[in-house]
Amino acid sequence: MENILQNFDVNFNFKVHFTSHLFDPANDCLRSYLESQAVKAYQKKLLVILDAGMAAHYPDLPQQIATYLRQVNGFQLVPEIITIAGGESVKNDLPLFLSLVNAIDKYAIDRHSFLIGIGGGSLLDLTGFVAAVSHRGVKHIRIPTTVLSQNDSGVGVKNGINFNGKKNFLGAFAPPQAVFNDSHFLTTLLPRDWNSGMVEAVKVALIKDAAFFNWMEEKALALSSGNMEDMEQLIYRCAALHMQHIGGSGDPFESGSSRPLDFGHWSAHKLEQLTNFELRHGEAVSIGVAIDSVYSYLLGWLQEDDMHRIIRVLKNMQLPVWHPLMEKQADKDSPVIAGLEEFREHLGGQLTISLLRAIGRGEEVHEMNVDKLYEAAAICKQLQ
Repeated sequence: MENILQNFDVNFNFKVHFTSHLFDPANDCLRSYLESQAVKAYQKKLLVILDAGMAAHYPDLPQQIATYLRQVNGFQLVPEIITIAGGESVKNDLPLFLSLVNAIDKYAIDRHSFLIGIGGGSLLDLTGFVAAVSHRGVKHIRIPTTVLSQNDSGVGVKNGINFNGKKNFLGAFAPPQAVFNDSHFLTTLLPRDWNSGMVEAVKVALIKDAAFFNWMEEKALALSSGNMEDMEQLIYRCAALHMQHIGGSGDPFESGSSRPLDFGHWSAHKLEQLTNFELRHGEAVSIGVAIDSVYSYLLGWLQEDDMHRIIRVLKNMQLPVWHPLMEKQADKDSPVIAGLEEFREHLGGQLTISLLRAIGRGEEVHEMNVDKLYEAAAICKQLQ
């Protein structure tokens, strides 16, 4: 018998909406989207999972959400809005994951209904994975509430949780149906979280857009001081660059080893794990961006002045550029540098690391010189 070849394409598309005060009754943004998805035959359902920190900061928010969504034609809000903790800890909580899957079952959220996640990147990673594995794929909507999630993870296609101490070991590629970025939610952030979210914009600018980096260099102090107008511009441009790459790379589900958007991340993932996630993701990425920028300079790729510009921008954003775990520990290798192989395993295939040929131009390599990495770490220590 001859072989049978199966071949088909699946088209994904979703919009990222930019607004403020999303659940104000006068704001038609989310309501218009949902009603465009309604059908006459039956009512679809909505299940909301909300960051408990947001609920604590805005005690009236759960009721505002409920009042708003109950006015949406063609949809029925389930009886409870589920509130869970935010932060990386939720991605380490397997019983929590299973309880949310049980909520999908309890409230009969089918593949035509929607799970709505409202919170930071970790909560969205978790709820997106819950949606992806329930009924082989429940539709989900993301409402990111942090700088980091609005400009990066919230507009991407990845979902996951940590397992066996490994970041995002369990997960799925499942694009959201829509994303709603509400700038007002950013006013709840602590300065540390406001600042740490900006590093993903620095990262993507360094590998793709020199003009964007130049703009951030000029605005860094204003951004770190809380200028909302500048932050809205940063988030919009960063989200656009991430989405352009995901949609235009030809590999949105990362089946190959090439992953330029992970610039600075090989060390960041390990730093987060080794510090028991006391380092924010953005802080760890900042250290990783600093190390890999200095390493690029040591290779003779990046001009010394440009290397110093990168370090200066990170510091002006009140971000770290070094951590003691980058040094040898009791005559043993740095546990971060020793984690290169673990990063290769996470990517699959050969080791692939993004470095800088120049500001705005990334290039991938498949090996790293350990001695140069220690030298880069020592320079970052001096420059911190």
